[in-house]
Amino acid sequence: MNLDKIKEEVASLINKEVMINVTGSRNKNQMYKGVINNVYSNIFTVLIEGTNKSFTYSDVAIGDVKIYHV
Repeated sequence: MNLDKIKEEVASLINKEVMINVTGSRNKNQMYKGVINNVYSNIFTVLIEGTNKSFTYSDVAIGDVKIYHV
């Protein structure tokens, strides 16, 4: 999947509730529930419990970040 297509899909989820699964070091997974509130050229931000967290489109492309529409 190319980055432009990922950007379009993330942009289509603005202001919608999503689940974000992040694979970290040593294969530790963290699951977040939030709302995608902004998309930028290299990152997108998700409002999670009152705090903005940012993620990169390249992390989505390589599978370290997975987005599920709720």
